[in-house]
Amino acid sequence: MKQIIKSNKSIIPSCDVPDLEKLNNLVKETCSVEGIGAYKIGLELCLKYGIPKVVETIRKHTKLPIIYDHQKAANDIPELGEKFVEAVKGVDAVILFPFTGPETEKAWINSCKKAKLGIIVGGEMTHKGFSEEEGGFISNKESLKIYEIAAKEGIVDFVVPGNKPEKIKLYREFLESKGNSPIFYSPGLITQGGTITESAKAAGNNWHAIVGRALYNSKDINKTAKDLVKSLIS
Repeated sequence: MKQIIKSNKSIIPSCDVPDLEKLNNLVKETCSVEGIGAYKIGLELCLKYGIPKVVETIRKHTKLPIIYDHQKAANDIPELGEKFVEAVKGVDAVILFPFTGPETEKAWINSCKKAKLGIIVGGEMTHKGFSEEEGGFISNKESLKIYEIAAKEGIVDFVVPGNKPEKIKLYREFLESKGNSPIFYSPGLITQGGTITESAKAAGNNWHAIVGRALYNSKDINKTAKDLVKSLIS
């Protein structure tokens, strides 16, 4: 599978803005900043305007990869994976969070492979109350199993929680022990409490920081993007 982002480390703006005008401004202010690796789009824009229109807006300014986060994909029957890839045409990669079992996980991964989509798999989210140890539904054992199955399917790109550096380290060591060379993508930074430098250290040499509100709500988006990149490589 081809590498989604060419650089080993980058900042990925999370485009959770309310309209295409704000998206256009966000991309225009950041796309020329060295160290911006891709753009992540999701439900707020795509349900309102449709993926083709959102992609078209981004493509006016840049050819950087566009990652679609379905929030959360791969949580239905295995057969829906083929319909999913038809619906997301135009993006370069997708994020899957397959909490509903190994059969769905494998089927959706294989559907994305056939469509030549980049695949990023997550097994743990950033918010409080997600994990069993915090009163949630998913134990660490299940999260590890999601990552392990993905690795067996040839996946090397994984979402890990940026505000939980101890978990990033755990997942990195686990995947490396399985012979995988993981590339990590992390939300949960800054606004949700994660720090770029601490999480980057836990993730190792291949890590992409997903930043949303701290970037698109900034009074000077271009400067903030440059500062974020500096903190990533310092």
